[in-house]
Formats: sequence, structure tokens, C-alpha cells
Amino acid sequence: MLAAPASRGLPLLTRFAPSPTGYLHLGHIVNAIYVWGIARRFGGQVLLRLEDHDRIRCRPEYERALVEDLDWLGFTPDAGRAPLVRQSDSDDAYYDALAHLRRHVHVYACACSRKDLRERQGGDVDERYDGYCRDRQVPEGPGTGVRVALTPGDESWQDLRLGPMTQSPAEQCGDLLLRDRDGNWTYQFAATVDDCRQQITLVIRGEDLLSSTGRQLRLARMLGRTRMPEYLHHPLILKSSGNKLSKSSGDTGVRESRTSGIPAAEVIGRAAYTAGLTTEPSPIRADQVSALFLPEFMK
Repeated sequence: MLAAPASRGLPLLTRFAPSPTGYLHLGHIVNAIYVWGIARRFGGQVLLRLEDHDRIRCRPEYERALVEDLDWLGFTPDAGRAPLVRQSDSDDAYYDALAHLRRHVHVYACACSRKDLRERQGGDVDERYDGYCRDRQVPEGPGTGVRVALTPGDESWQDLRLGPMTQSPAEQCGDLLLRDRDGNWTYQFAATVDDCRQQITLVIRGEDLLSSTGRQLRLARMLGRTRMPEYLHHPLILKSSGNKLSKSSGDTGVRESRTSGIPAAEVIGRAAYTAGLTTEPSPIRADQVSALFLPEFMK
């Protein structure tokens, strides 16, 4: 059961934000169904944003394929298509946001590698950074990352599918990495800055990113955002092994379907059925997915 997004006097704007590190697979289509379906159901708009902050893994050929596959499927964004909106074109915005944080909170250079963390944690690396460099005054430069200190405290929100949620970012992840040791902006930082400056009012994404929400809310407050976006985390499509579909594992799907001559509506219908949104894998066009979120499915 899903709850309807609250208007709060702002137009509904969500985003479809894939990373061009591989080809689209069925899991991306499920996300697109939720994004376009809910946006169209409630009169909102969709921004296409290419999250190519990882300059090492992102490839131009994946970007081209991603756009071509979206066009073939019929998922047409309201913004971000011409010209394309890329994180790699947004360095100035990220530097401005970093400067804002430096003026208001403790931002510091961090020289720790994953090997360092493993050694300090006895061979196991959990999600939480231990604050080793927080007060060491490490010189910032090549080979060092940049972190922002997080103070204790909870972040709470009402997920439109999962209900009331509370997370403690400082306990979950420790001081948040903003830029890594290779000079790449991190997902947490770039996505939060983008959601703020693009005035995204509803973030729709898979449950695998649920743990990111509290830290992104905290970071958005530190950046000065006062009206937080709403969030909806939808189920993932899992393989028989129990793992989520992955571009790196070759779980591509969309391009194979295109080259095999399978109609786009059949691919979308199969994704909707696999995600539990329909009771049978009937063809669904992209402009019909809003019907999956009619009032009888809402609480």
C-alpha cells in the first residue's frame, strides 16, 4: 500500500537518476515504472539525471545506450533530456556546496584507505567511519578524501510506502565522505546537492538505498535546505540467489530484448509483473503505467 505524496504548495518533481556504468536491466525498468507512474498519477514531472560522479566506471557508450533504451521503452522525461543533465557537468555546484559546509561545519581531509580501516577494525570493514582523521589536521591534496563531521541525533521521515522511519546517521556511517581519495564526488554528496538545487520534492528509489536517506536528510539540512523531499522506497527484483539485479553482473535485459525483437510494452509488463505490481505479465506501455497507482492501490 502506498500513501499519496503531500503537495505542500510545491509542484511534484521527481527524478530518474541512473548511473551510466552498464546497460539498463529489469530493475531499472521497475524504478522507471514507479517514477513515471507516480509522477503522472499525481500530475508531477520527471527529471532525467545521469549520476556519473564515478569517473572511473562511467562510460560514454553506456550513457548513449541508456538514453536510447529509455526512448525505446517510451519513458520520456519532462526535463534533463535535451540537454542531458549530468553530474560530471556540475563541479561548480559541488564546490559551492562544499564551500558552504566549510563555512558552517567541520570539514576535514581524510587519508584513510579501506586497508587502513580493515587493519583498525581487525579485518572487518563495516559501514561506519571511525573518525580517525577528524582532528589530525591532515593536509588536503592528492590521495586524500574530504569528510564532514556528523553530530549525534536522529533523522525521521514518513516513507510513502514503508511508513515512519528513523535513522541515526552518525551511528550508521560516522563522518560522511564527500569526495573520495581519487577526487570523485561521492554518491551521497552529489545526489543530495542535486536534489537540493534541482528542487526535487519526491525521491523514488529502491530499498537498497534506504540506508542513505537519513544521512542525505542530515546533509541537506547542513546545506541549508528547509523543506525536505518526500521519499518512497520500492521493492527490488531479486535473482534466485537472493541478490539484487546488477549491471556489473551482466543482468542487463533491456538491450537483449530490443535486439531480440521483443516489444517494449512486453518488457515493461514483465517488469511490472516481476515487481508484484500486476497479477500477470500483460503488455503495458510506458504511458499506461500511471494506472498501476490508481486510488484502489493507495491508502
